[in-house]
Amino acid sequence: MSKPSNPRVASAASTEPEGRGYPPKWLRILIPSFLILAWLAGAAIGGPYFGRVSEVSANDQSSYLPSSSEAARVQELQGEFSDSEGIPAIVVFVADDELGADRSESIQGAVAGLADLDGVIGVSPLIPSEDGLALQLIVLIDADGEIAETVNAVSDELAGETPTGVESFVTGPAGFTADLVAAFAGIDGILLAVALVAVFIILIVVYRSILLPIAVLATSMFALTVSLLAVWWLAKAEILLLSGQTQGILFILVIGAATDYSLLYVARYREELRKERVKWVATHRALKASVEPILASGGTVIVGLMCLLLSDLKSNSTLGPVASIGIVFAMLSALTLLPSILFLFGRVAFWPRLPKYEPEVVAAEGGMPSKGPWVWLGTKIRRRPRAIWLATTALLVVGAAGMAQFEAEGVPQSELVIGASEARDGQHALAAHFPGGSGSPVLVTAPEAELQEIADALRANEGIDGVSVVSAGSPSGEAPVTEGGIAAVGPPGTEPPVPTVVDGLVLLRATLVAEPDSAAAQQTVRDLRTEFADADGVLVGGATATAIDTNDASIRDRNTIVPIALAVILVILMLLLRSVLAPVLLVATTALSFVAALGVSSLIFSGIFQFPGVDPAVPLYSFVFLVALGIDYNIFLATRVREETKLHGTREGIVRGLSVTGGVITSAGLVLAATFAALAVIPILFLVQIAFIVAFGVLIDTFIVRALLVPALMYEIGPRVWWPSRLQHREETLA
Repeated sequence: MSKPSNPRVASAASTEPEGRGYPPKWLRILIPSFLILAWLAGAAIGGPYFGRVSEVSANDQSSYLPSSSEAARVQELQGEFSDSEGIPAIVVFVADDELGADRSESIQGAVAGLADLDGVIGVSPLIPSEDGLALQLIVLIDADGEIAETVNAVSDELAGETPTGVESFVTGPAGFTADLVAAFAGIDGILLAVALVAVFIILIVVYRSILLPIAVLATSMFALTVSLLAVWWLAKAEILLLSGQTQGILFILVIGAATDYSLLYVARYREELRKERVKWVATHRALKASVEPILASGGTVIVGLMCLLLSDLKSNSTLGPVASIGIVFAMLSALTLLPSILFLFGRVAFWPRLPKYEPEVVAAEGGMPSKGPWVWLGTKIRRRPRAIWLATTALLVVGAAGMAQFEAEGVPQSELVIGASEARDGQHALAAHFPGGSGSPVLVTAPEAELQEIADALRANEGIDGVSVVSAGSPSGEAPVTEGGIAAVGPPGTEPPVPTVVDGLVLLRATLVAEPDSAAAQQTVRDLRTEFADADGVLVGGATATAIDTNDASIRDRNTIVPIALAVILVILMLLLRSVLAPVLLVATTALSFVAALGVSSLIFSGIFQFPGVDPAVPLYSFVFLVALGIDYNIFLATRVREETKLHGTREGIVRGLSVTGGVITSAGLVLAATFAALAVIPILFLVQIAFIVAFGVLIDTFIVRALLVPALMYEIGPRVWWPSRLQHREETLA
């Protein structure tokens, strides 16, 4: 092959000769052009779907319950007792002094127009509090409509009509649903903007180039757009269940993973451009070197995510396939779109730091940089491997000690949204003047013949304030149940209404004394379930029961999925590295970094941020992301170390692998930490906690585990780390 006049500098426009098995020039241009156009078409079609996710997503906690749970079975039966599919919004009016007749009449006038609002399907009469300082009513909102918009319309209607000296709040299940919808409203805009800006800044610093960061970001965004298109239609067909939190995680995961895979390919492509003048050959070699680690890394993440299918909660089980679809497109874009863009641009993509064509220099270096921080670190590991791995292990163990204070037992519904919340304020106002569970009753099914017996048992519980039965013949849809039976509703002499019976069952509504999302309310529901455990046809559901069943399912999922995911990932690594000991070390060190991240996060959550609690799903999600993605970096390192070991022996291969991959893996870690940290801009406690744990854990894994602990530990063990493969017998070269 002919060389340019100056072999150290290659022109981006150099002529690529035919022969040597090259495809024709027209085909070398056609293939990448076709791939770019295909991705452009997918992005053009999928782009508008960013604004349409709400059409196919659901944020109602009850929609994610296991179908076998008691709360889910009660919810299913509840629909048969009523013709209306509604979700209640509780409106509370509160004054500092007693509400007189004048203000009560003004409030009555203020609520008169609520029934005419779009999405409102029913309004109850006003109910005064015993202290005379508050009034409440229940506004039934169409569950199939735009709940948040209807709640906002109710709030706006009351804001202009409420008399002076009286505050109004919209709370209850519909109010909290509106809070969640408002909190997730920034996913399409703020979250993406923050994540992309953070990644772009990091890429500018890493590459000191303009075109290359744009190419990498385009790769990530195209992968996200096409994956969102696929997920949207699967959700539309009700094959997948999509929520705001799943959408946010999908965005972050695809951007982070696609950027990481792109960084790996760019590093390989730059290496090949230094050794090869012909772009096509450099692209082919870079792809060949990148395919295995990218597919292995992406496959590991997918396997970890798909373990979520074992979850009883639909919010967990559906995240697995949704996020896996995103990872598939992230890999495809990094292995097709980015190589096509870089091939067409050639060395110009790296401007102004164009990679030089300098095969003699590369040969002299022996494939290893002659200087730099990672070369220096490799030297330190050569000299004192034991001291380094012992020190880093001790540091991680100290961090893990914080796990003793980590409690993930659930978060009250009123605390799910960070910042101001009318629904939260309204719930507190409601609890101050009415029984705390007003508007969010415990729902109990009972055989018709045992109605009185079950109602008496409910009233006997100290956590229950009152009991009623659903009755289509009552103006309000329910009638009180007293010791003497069903009470009449209406003027004296009115006959008691007949309870609604479905398949021999009646539906009782028991008002809680405590706020429905409090620990006291949950204990009341648990006590009732214990009391009625042996009663045929008696099921206990409602909002509080839904929270209980969700938390219990999350804890079961965590205890089941974590060990299974670890075992599956371990098997994949054994197949990839053709070894047993090395994969065990990689998984063990990654798991240790996860526990350390969780321990430190626990101290920060309770001591600095003073969060009200942690959702049981937070450790599970954090584990899946940290372990699966943390293993990514160990795969990047271990596959390169194995490659170098074949040429130079284990210990020299470790130093060389660290020196060559250090920069790219550290950059990838910074990108992933920044993208997950961007989740914190969504004011949902669940996402903020995951954002911190995963971002902090990725930094631990990047700068401590992968940079120090793993190389030092492997160096200390030496060739035996590849046991039982033949690589353990590879003769060592002198360092």
